[in-house]
Amino acid sequence: MLLATWNVNSIRARLRHVSQLLERHHPDFLLLQEIKCEGASFPAAEFKALGYTAEVVGQKGYNGVAVLSRNRVEVRQRRLPRLREGAADARYLEFESEGMVLASVYVPNGNSGGAAGFAAKLAFLAHLAERLEALLAEDLALAIGGDFNVCPTPEDAAPGALAPDDALVRPESRAAFRRFLWLGLTDAVRALRPTGPAYTFWDYQGGAFDRDLGLRIDHVLLSPTLAERLGEAEICRGERAADQPSDHVPVMVRLK
Repeated sequence: MLLATWNVNSIRARLRHVSQLLERHHPDFLLLQEIKCEGASFPAAEFKALGYTAEVVGQKGYNGVAVLSRNRVEVRQRRLPRLREGAADARYLEFESEGMVLASVYVPNGNSGGAAGFAAKLAFLAHLAERLEALLAEDLALAIGGDFNVCPTPEDAAPGALAPDDALVRPESRAAFRRFLWLGLTDAVRALRPTGPAYTFWDYQGGAFDRDLGLRIDHVLLSPTLAERLGEAEICRGERAADQPSDHVPVMVRLK
């Protein structure tokens, strides 16, 4: 099984890129983030022509998550439980398919809105950990992928790419990510590539891609039963060099 995740930074702007990825790699599931449209505006018909059905949690002009699937899916949650109404925006989609529970997540960046904005990010991460803990307690085969907006370790941010007090690298953000691992989830990329640069994002400004000032903020986390099946984890760096690319690239994980 091939599972992919991609923050596309507008699905309508990146329709050609996503379609080409589907035609090249044929993932069973493609988790999408930052689709920046409501469900009615999502180009589901174009993907249906390629053999994919879509489930969408959208929001006009901002945020938004979705899944494109070759298999039948049953949606379980369209927002994180226990977050106050309106706090989560369109940032979480949880579904069941092929005997697994999967989720697409877009964690708040945390750099806007001052102290309140960073607190909202930490609250989202805490509620996400609670949800994942509950799912793991059911002994489910679980995979969650998306833009976590956290560089888990200093090695996951190129030197000079971010200020030391950026929300993506603050100690509180990294501690929140470690909580996922302490729950028993496996970081698919680092399980197979423990050290070295493995960036998934390069800013549009300052020649970040040409200078390789990248960040690793897009992750796929696997429950123990799925981690045992982990075969490959690929970061599709070449997508960042495409014409009119997203500032993120896909992460693809193959399970045996």
